[in-house]
Amino acid sequence: MRNNRNLAAPAGPAREQAFQEALDVLRERRDEFTEQGFVPRDYIDLLKRAGIYRASTPRMFGGEPMPPAEFLDRIEQISAIDPATGWVASFGSALVYFGSLPLDSQAELYADGPDVVFAGGQFPMQDAEEVAGGYRCTGIWQFASGSMGADLLGVGLKGGPEAEGRPRTAVLDAAEVAIVPNWNVSGMRATGSNELHLTNAFVPTERTFIRGSASNVDEPLNRYPMVAYAAQVLAVVSLGAARGALDHIHAVGSRSASVTGGRKRGTQATFQIGLARAEADLRSARAWFYEASREVYALAEAGIEISDETTALLRLAATNAAHVGRRVALAAFDLAGTGAIYTSHPLQRYLQDGLVPPQHAMLASATYEAAGAVLLGEQATIPSFP
Repeated sequence: MRNNRNLAAPAGPAREQAFQEALDVLRERRDEFTEQGFVPRDYIDLLKRAGIYRASTPRMFGGEPMPPAEFLDRIEQISAIDPATGWVASFGSALVYFGSLPLDSQAELYADGPDVVFAGGQFPMQDAEEVAGGYRCTGIWQFASGSMGADLLGVGLKGGPEAEGRPRTAVLDAAEVAIVPNWNVSGMRATGSNELHLTNAFVPTERTFIRGSASNVDEPLNRYPMVAYAAQVLAVVSLGAARGALDHIHAVGSRSASVTGGRKRGTQATFQIGLARAEADLRSARAWFYEASREVYALAEAGIEISDETTALLRLAATNAAHVGRRVALAAFDLAGTGAIYTSHPLQRYLQDGLVPPQHAMLASATYEAAGAVLLGEQATIPSFP
């Protein structure tokens, strides 16, 4: 295990300054991250200093849990500069899953401090040999976003009937897992979502949990619907990408003129109307997204049971945000004109990355159907919903 898990600046002005410094560095280095295909550990350490990786660590283990709306706002700000780095930083929320582990196991994982980076590849779920005290794991897992900078890595195993189709996640120290580069993509390249390989690795039972199962930590964030939260942190990346695209269009694109000799774009009715509609769409989706999060977290703080219908609405707000964000990024591209087709154009980052979140299983179009089914009192049509 790494020994630099207590890096956060003191809460308050120093923490806020650390966050702003991380944003400034990101503006300078985002092209580097895209070119190399991952967010490096030295930048992950800046995010640790900004408190991103203790935002879901329980207070009982030294963490400073952040209300979801506050954490989501942080990820949105990062994503407005570089969506792929926002995607990686969003897994600062993933430690809520550890609440399903025995308390002794959690204490061990946080022994070096609360600033823990967890990443993983849950799918395809692999068979594991159950042996005395744990599991023998062999297999290949895909889409391990952020694995290059992780302290701990999780892999998905096929669970028994109690798992109800959800993966049993085995937690390993990063050094135990082989990360095999295969992330040859145009969108979200800097997430480094490579493959994880294991051969006959032993994982103790107490280091495994069913994703989305009941938490052994009774704190407000651990009462918040964890699978819905996992969908939210990815959806907010789309909101950030759309915000970055519109900010560019407003600040730069409106002043450009057509190479054919036309007026500046900002003086054209089609540009003005398109920009206004995109702003209205983005702000509306964003408002519901954060409103839903604050309402559900208030229930969690009060210890009030959160119904499936309420959770389904939270999931629906996340799906809506992701899809609206994608449409807004495309609208910005349309408004920018032909110049935006060049690989060096700033909008390419927001377009290529912003198209990805709605492709994720947690935010894909099928989640609309699942949300509608739950709201009608029917069985959800996809696993792990709501």
